Amino acid sequence: MTSSKNSVPGDGILTGRALNLALTGLFMSMFVSMVAMNVVGTSMPVIIADIGGSQASYTWVVMATSLASAIGTPIWGKLADLTSKKVLIQTALVIFTLGSIFSGMAHDPTWLISFRVLQGLGVGGLGALVQIVLAEIVSPRERGKYMGIMGAIMAVATVGGPLLGGLLTDTVGWRWNFYVAVPIAIVSIIMLQKTLHLNTAKRKIKIDYAGAVLISAGFSSLLIWITLGGSEFDWMSWQTFVMVGAGVLMLVAAVIVEMKVEEPLIPLTLFKNRTFTLASIASISVGVAMFATVVYLGQYMQLARGRSVIESSLLTLPMMGGLLGSSTLVGQIISRTGKWKRYMVIGGVCLVIGTVMMGQLRYDTDMWYVGVSMFILGCGVGMTMQNLVLIVQNTVAPTQMGAASSAVTFFRTIGGSVGMSIMGTVLAHKVMTFLNEGIAKLAQTHPMRLMALKRCRAVHCRRFLKLLSHCARWSKMPTVTPSVTCSSRSLPWRSSR
Repeated sequence: MTSSKNSVPGDGILTGRALNLALTGLFMSMFVSMVAMNVVGTSMPVIIADIGGSQASYTWVVMATSLASAIGTPIWGKLADLTSKKVLIQTALVIFTLGSIFSGMAHDPTWLISFRVLQGLGVGGLGALVQIVLAEIVSPRERGKYMGIMGAIMAVATVGGPLLGGLLTDTVGWRWNFYVAVPIAIVSIIMLQKTLHLNTAKRKIKIDYAGAVLISAGFSSLLIWITLGGSEFDWMSWQTFVMVGAGVLMLVAAVIVEMKVEEPLIPLTLFKNRTFTLASIASISVGVAMFATVVYLGQYMQLARGRSVIESSLLTLPMMGGLLGSSTLVGQIISRTGKWKRYMVIGGVCLVIGTVMMGQLRYDTDMWYVGVSMFILGCGVGMTMQNLVLIVQNTVAPTQMGAASSAVTFFRTIGGSVGMSIMGTVLAHKVMTFLNEGIAKLAQTHPMRLMALKRCRAVHCRRFLKLLSHCARWSKMPTVTPSVTCSSRSLPWRSSR
């Protein structure tokens, strides 16, 4: 069983060298998709400035990939139940590669946004299909171990992506943020072609086009509203009523369609399974903790603590260390013992404790406290993120493996997107409150420094934030945190002209 020429058993389980080679290709695919999602984070201001974009362009470039990834996930998952998973994962890699190449060639915001959508569709497919294929080639008892390794890979890509992006932007240019993934994706395609051998069940393909359109359009409308609400338009406005109303109506129509079609995109019968329902709800919380917290932690380190881009990425290592360690260790334990419930409960408790602790952060919070908070939160994410997919895969029928796995991933992505938008809105409101209070105190205690702050205003963003950080310390105001838009309109005062 050590030869690469082993035949695939009837159940599709691989062993020995054949398994290791196939897993290498799968893990490379997952790694490259996660890096692509995170690598441009630190470079986005430079990219938008170079192609002549605006703040709206910035928002849409970021949102395009996450939205396309979220919406595409259940579609890829359902297709995996109907046709060749090997062909699908290679197709996702090709789509991702093309999206990366053309994104790197962008010369204006519209071009970049369009091909970030294409890139996002590939990322969504890889995120869902890698887990589905892994479940087919690995025995149920061994899945925990490899799911843990997959979680560790996601942690490394999440913390390493921004570091790599900053390095490439400072050395060879921001376009290599996109090109760097291309050779890895091409190698993954070749490896999967040579090493991945799956049994494909012959089933009549009936694609639920109506459900796909309604679910995609419904969630897109709601996600766009959550992302743009409060910044591009007021929460109580005609845009809100149109987007929310249209989104809700389309999702209601999608439910009706899914109940009637022969091959629903997301089988509603899955929700009769208590484990699947609870795992889906828990995935939303994990998405908020994983994606939203990572985004705002980087900004907290840069704006509130005055750290550089690379330093801010390195300072989030405790969270990634907790995620990597707990994911790998718990995955190994689950594979050996077959027991998972206690670790899910412990992980959930760590998520709550870590989130509450991080909610107390201020600009002068001791770094040891920040590190401990991140580590506990990372442990919670590591114990739950991939294991939620694992327990669902072990409780549903093989014919629904793709739809169930992708649904859990879909809810996690939705949770991250919604969490980032809601947290950003709350954060922007708190920042304005803190600025008003702090500047009022500063006017009484250090009026000359307040005049210097007004003169500086937002002519130079970094200089402004540095001075504002010093002013926060002078007036003992709470932390100056993310989402401070460096324009005179975002400030509670304006200098006279």
